[in-house]
Amino acid sequence: MGMSGASAVSSGRRQRSRRAVMSEINVTPMVDVMLVLLIIFMISAPLLTVGVPIDLPQSQAKSLEQDPTPLTISLNGDGKVFIQNTEIGVEELVAKLKAISDAKGTGFEERIYVRGDRRVDYGTVMKVMGRISGSGFHRVALITDLEQGP
Repeated sequence: MGMSGASAVSSGRRQRSRRAVMSEINVTPMVDVMLVLLIIFMISAPLLTVGVPIDLPQSQAKSLEQDPTPLTISLNGDGKVFIQNTEIGVEELVAKLKAISDAKGTGFEERIYVRGDRRVDYGTVMKVMGRISGSGFHRVALITDLEQGP
């Protein structure tokens, strides 16, 4: 009798062989997507720096170390002045530069790059640079293209 009772208990309990729930996240697809995004941003980032089309003069001077986000003043062939991609008047140039440098917290130590089209006369470029340096910004640099050929 003892045996029949033991077999009844063991037959009532069936051992189920279930797999344990997997609690790990598969990160391989996420890594693949992140690498693709990294490549896209590495290729497109240099194209997004400045969007004003300018025909820069050429020079043999060595290039300067660049800041991560340079502040660029552009003068196009028509003599219009741009801060980054925004057109402004020459009269409001100094006020805008001070506001931008105060917002960044750099003050008058902000490096300012001046890009002038080769068709703009020398006097216009010097007028803009004179206003910038006269307002207290002394780290002003001109941007040129590298000279091609001998």
